[in-house]
Amino acid sequence: MGTVPRGYVHRAAVAEVFLTGWEAAAEGPADSFVVRAQWPRAHALFAPLGGHQDPMLLVESIRQAGSLLAHAEYSVPFGHQFLMWDMSFTAEACAFAVGATPTDVELHVVCHDIVRRGGAVVRMRYTAAVRRGGRPVASGSAGFSCVSPSVHRRMRAERPTSTGSVPPAPVDPAVVGRAHRKDVLLAVPADARGTRWQLRVDTGHPILFDHPVDHVPGMVLIEAARQAARAVTGQPEALLTGMESEFTRYAELDEPCWVEARVEPSDAAGGTRVRVHAEQQGERVFTALVTLRHDNG
Repeated sequence: MGTVPRGYVHRAAVAEVFLTGWEAAAEGPADSFVVRAQWPRAHALFAPLGGHQDPMLLVESIRQAGSLLAHAEYSVPFGHQFLMWDMSFTAEACAFAVGATPTDVELHVVCHDIVRRGGAVVRMRYTAAVRRGGRPVASGSAGFSCVSPSVHRRMRAERPTSTGSVPPAPVDPAVVGRAHRKDVLLAVPADARGTRWQLRVDTGHPILFDHPVDHVPGMVLIEAARQAARAVTGQPEALLTGMESEFTRYAELDEPCWVEARVEPSDAAGGTRVRVHAEQQGERVFTALVTLRHDNG
């Protein structure tokens, strides 16, 4: 089974492409598509834990689906920059059960709120109903806008694509459910309570920074939120089963970014919820409500 072309999902490494195909849906509302994905049984960063595949594979599949459809179905030119505004998902634990083969899933995607300017798509939203073996196991949604290279240059004024510094020392990888220091995104806590950390930005990381960019990628902030939630709850192996995230502005590479987390009341199903936000130069750049399950059942 092959994957879709790398350029459709904005990845340089073939190993980081999880989508295997797509087609217009045979039924359903307008702008409906079926996007197929396969999650590997082993991944250099998003490896299985506790009998479950890493939910970040689902999050990245949802992100890739939006990029794929924008290019393949809505004629957004390659080279345009995508700005993610929000990303949410909720899933059953069974969505991530490790099997004897790689996990094949279908994302039933509906695109909506499509905004065009001069005939070109500049903004859209989409929802995804995720099925595994024909069974609904998760759902998600996201929204993004896209701009031409010339507009992006005017907006970003040639911002750097590296930090120009060595990341600060990480927390113990075991605290955030990681095996290696290089994959830890939280520095040693900046407060005695251990609820505020500097974001560790390593632009040389081969997966988190798959290709040069002039800002902290949204997937890095989402992974940092997951790590912060695990750290503040003391549950490094808790399974991520839901997240509501919002990106309010670019997180710059060359300025310290601070991540804070606080535990909130559990949801109706008993999942632990953690509110995470990231700030830079005193301004909010990202917020997330993370849901963890500790029984992994």
